[in-house]
Amino acid sequence: MLVKAKPQPPAPRWQKPRYSSWERQRDVTIAIGRFLSALWWDRLRGHNTSDRRSQRANWLAKTLIDLGPAFIKVGQALSTRPDLLPGEYISALSRLQDAVPPFSTDLAIATIETELGQPLTTIFAEFEPEPIAAASLGQVHRAVLHEGDRVVVKIQRPGLEPLFDLDFKVLRQLIHWSELLFPWTQQYDLESIYQEFFRVLYQEIDYVREAHNADHFRKNFQEFHNVRVPKVYWPHTTSRVLVMEYLPGIKVDDCESLDSCGIDTKRLNQLGVCCYLKQLLQDGFFQADPHPGNLAVAADGSLIFYDFGMFVEVKSLAKDQMLQTLFAVLQKDSESVLESLISMGLIEPVSDMRPVRKLLQFTLERFAERPVDVNAFTEMRREIATLFEQQPFRLPAQMTYILKSITTLDGIARRLDPEYNLIALAKPFVKQLAGIDANSSATAGSGRRKWLGLAKLAVETVQAQLSKPNPTVLAIQRLEQRIERGELELRVRSTETERALKRLNLTIECLMHMALTGCLLIGGAVLTLGPLAHWAAFVLAAAGVAAVVTVRSLIRLSLRKRLDRLMD
Repeated sequence: MLVKAKPQPPAPRWQKPRYSSWERQRDVTIAIGRFLSALWWDRLRGHNTSDRRSQRANWLAKTLIDLGPAFIKVGQALSTRPDLLPGEYISALSRLQDAVPPFSTDLAIATIETELGQPLTTIFAEFEPEPIAAASLGQVHRAVLHEGDRVVVKIQRPGLEPLFDLDFKVLRQLIHWSELLFPWTQQYDLESIYQEFFRVLYQEIDYVREAHNADHFRKNFQEFHNVRVPKVYWPHTTSRVLVMEYLPGIKVDDCESLDSCGIDTKRLNQLGVCCYLKQLLQDGFFQADPHPGNLAVAADGSLIFYDFGMFVEVKSLAKDQMLQTLFAVLQKDSESVLESLISMGLIEPVSDMRPVRKLLQFTLERFAERPVDVNAFTEMRREIATLFEQQPFRLPAQMTYILKSITTLDGIARRLDPEYNLIALAKPFVKQLAGIDANSSATAGSGRRKWLGLAKLAVETVQAQLSKPNPTVLAIQRLEQRIERGELELRVRSTETERALKRLNLTIECLMHMALTGCLLIGGAVLTLGPLAHWAAFVLAAAGVAAVVTVRSLIRLSLRKRLDRLMD
């Protein structure tokens, strides 16, 4: 049975049939330039009111929708970070979770019939033309199978793969120009992060792979009654159409609805943290896109997972290292945490690790036993700036989604409970690993072996901590190791002096380039008046190149001054 659908809004620009690489690059560059120019103008005029921020935020949300799925994904991640963006931006970007404009119902039905090779009435007894949700990669309709099962039908947006091909080329060029104009960006390995981002996006538009992910995920949580995963209907699933069990629920960040249903948000936070720790540490298979549109809560407080397109696997060795790091975090052992991060490849050892060690110690002492205070991060600003000047961090591309999911969950948890603390919520899970809870999934044979292995690792970790030598002996051992590796150097450093010297060097460089540009311009003008006029064009062209280099040096000097002001 079909119901007449409401008129659909006009399709976004990125859904038009013919969209060239040049047009895409122009649209992205203009959008970024307009937004940055608007922010600069507001700062220059002192217009930093709430109304003006709301205006800019609404424009940004609309522009991200207009730019397409890859940019919508970025906006969705930012919408869960109240510690990074003002509230006006959080409110505007939150609409990207479930308010992306749908495409036409006729096109959705045509996609279903083409993919499944049957008329719609043959497949479904009922089909609601009005979508219940529209996301960046597809939209969802409710339906009823002829067997009576209530299901949801996820249909992929048309033209996604050609659009991703365009974005792949455009962002590659933007990264190339960023590395040319701002050499300091090369140390972040943007190319690898960009390759990993699009690799996962291409996997996410394969609904057959998503269905396999859902089955795998459901198997991992089959003995956990407070976690629900919808069943996949394989006969009606293809690479562009996915039919799954209908499991309604309350949006995970809808605090008013959760309170009205009597759901304990603190317990919900506990469930969410332990669920993701299990995915990350025990299963090595976790959802890398946990924004509020992909998570819901049942009336009994159970957590419902919806989207299974973006999953990342972690090797077992990395899981063991993560567990050891978690124990070290709980014990506030910054040295062990640092060693674990280096062994995991998240930090590159350099000759002077003091800023990293100091930052880790500050974080563990400040946030391990108390709620996270966003304002406290301002105290870390100077050390973070110094740390990144030395560049000891190396972030592998495959780890970006681990950090993305953790930060997204942190943003959701802040909304549910402003006093929550991630480390405190993780303690019951760690104790369960070490103590082997009899009511857990360890009753099954394979589950028991898995829990025993993790518990053995936990006991070994605790024993290793207890058997460590006293701090004096440990410091001498580490000093010997640093001498053997050739990492020990004696430095007398003044941060303010180093910053002033760097600014002075950049200023001298700018003056030299400006002088060279002026000399070439004057020389070219003089040559046009004499017998060597045919050389004037070459000299003026060289002046143009020198002018570009001068502008680049001025930009670097301006960025250096802004960074120094931020540190101050």
